[in-house]
Amino acid sequence: MIIDSHNHPNYLNMTCDKILDNMRMHNIDRTWLLTLETPEFEYSPSYHRMTWGDESGPIPFNHCLACVEKAPDKFVLGYAPDPRKPHAIGKLEAAIEMYGVRVYGEVMLRMMYDNPDAVAVFRYCGKRGLPVIVEVNYGHGGGGPYAAPGYWYGGGIEAFERAIRQCPDTVFLGHGPGFWAHMSGDELYAQHSYPTGPIVPGGKVAEMMRAYDNLYCDLSAGSGLNALTRDASFSKEFLLEFQDRILYGRDIWDNKLQ
Repeated sequence: MIIDSHNHPNYLNMTCDKILDNMRMHNIDRTWLLTLETPEFEYSPSYHRMTWGDESGPIPFNHCLACVEKAPDKFVLGYAPDPRKPHAIGKLEAAIEMYGVRVYGEVMLRMMYDNPDAVAVFRYCGKRGLPVIVEVNYGHGGGGPYAAPGYWYGGGIEAFERAIRQCPDTVFLGHGPGFWAHMSGDELYAQHSYPTGPIVPGGKVAEMMRAYDNLYCDLSAGSGLNALTRDASFSKEFLLEFQDRILYGRDIWDNKLQ
């Protein structure tokens, strides 16, 4: 069985039917469908050309729910209400109980991920057995909408690490340019969303994977693919060492990662 652990409905013009056709084409058995409830003032206007959102964000919960109801054996339902809103845990609880939400994702917000409100929601996810998928992004630009200039998310790898440390019972999936740029121990993450060149030992991703067994890796999007293709010999050893905590995901509709 092949499971795509990261994708979105009505993203890049992919309706539910188109997603199912694409899954058949690439022999994918099941897909995690994630919301993106980033406020409009926190994401690049370019998203309006690629999604059909509403006041909740570019990829609202009702879009994910519609696909899951259409093909429940093909999709796993995700939902991530903004933890800064006072009703976040209540809405998440209702979605778990009413609709069977199983993933808290995707979180892509212009806040520090160790924000006390976020930590409270992350800890709730740990109690309910929901993995948490976050995008870390320094906002350097390049790579299209995935790294639009000035659109940072999460506050950097240190803020993400502090959140992981405060929530030992919660499984986190690291994702995004600002996570995968730390595959290498160099300083390129400070200038480039998609750094290239040989991997320098001592990167934060491997350090954190060894320090926190509740941290997993989400290989989706160009950021995960870029990290793996920088240095094949390093990537082989990384995949072997952490093979039980690395998830195949796409966040797009090609098959390059496979």
